[in-house]
Amino acid sequence: MSVAALEQGSPSSSQHDPRLIVGLDVPTVAEAEALVNRIGDAAMFYKIGYQLVFAGGLPFARELKASGRNVFLDMKLLDIDNTVAKGVENIVEMGVDMLTIHAYPKAMRAAVEAAKGSNLCLLAVTVLTSMDAADVAEAGYALAPEELVLRRAAQARDAGMGGIVCAAAEAKAVREIVGPDMAIVTPGIRPAGADHGDQKRVMTPAQALAAGSSHLVVGRPVCKASDPASAARAITAEMAQG
Repeated sequence: MSVAALEQGSPSSSQHDPRLIVGLDVPTVAEAEALVNRIGDAAMFYKIGYQLVFAGGLPFARELKASGRNVFLDMKLLDIDNTVAKGVENIVEMGVDMLTIHAYPKAMRAAVEAAKGSNLCLLAVTVLTSMDAADVAEAGYALAPEELVLRRAAQARDAGMGGIVCAAAEAKAVREIVGPDMAIVTPGIRPAGADHGDQKRVMTPAQALAAGSSHLVVGRPVCKASDPASAARAITAEMAQG
C-alpha cells in the first residue's frame, strides 16, 4: 500500500493528523482503552506492540479497527519463510493497517507474497532507534547504523515492501533510496523540550516530516501526559510546521 492510499484510508477529522501514530505503550488493555477514550479524536492511528499484544492486545486491535481507527501492529516478525508467511496471512485477516517485519530479505519476500492483494502495509524494520554505533558493533555488524539502514532500505524496496521503519535522522537518505511512494515510519519522535528516554536517535515532529518521514510514532510523550488529548494536539500542531 502506498503512502497516499494509506492516508486516504484514514478516518477523517479536523482534530487529528493521519500521519500521527500513538504508541499504546501500556501494560493492560484496560489502560489502553482508557487512554484511547481520553485521546478521543485528537488521534486516530494507534500502534500496538509486544507489551500490549501479550496482554490481550490482538482482540483489542480488532475493536479499534471496528471503531473506525487505524492500527499499526508492531510485531517485528522474523522466522523461517513459511512461518512468516502463515503469520502474515492471519494478520491480513485481522484487517490492521500496518505490520512490521525485520528487514531480512527472505523474510520480507515471504511476507510480501503472503500479503499480496490485501491492504496491509508491510514495514521493514531497519535498525532499532534505541541502538547506536556501539550497539550495532556489539551485535556483530561491521557497518555503521546509517549504512546498515540504507542497505536494508534498498533490500526492502526490492522485496516489494510497503514502507520502512527507521530513525528520523535517516529518513532523508532513505527517501532518496525508496522513492516517494513507500511509507517511512519514524519512532523516536520527541516534541521540542521532551525527555529522550531510552531513544538515542531522535527528532522533533516538524524535523522528522521535513526530513522525509510519512508517519510519526509517538508513545510516552502522549501516553504519560496528564492530558493525552492536549499532548496529541500539540504534536499535531508541531507537525503542521514541518
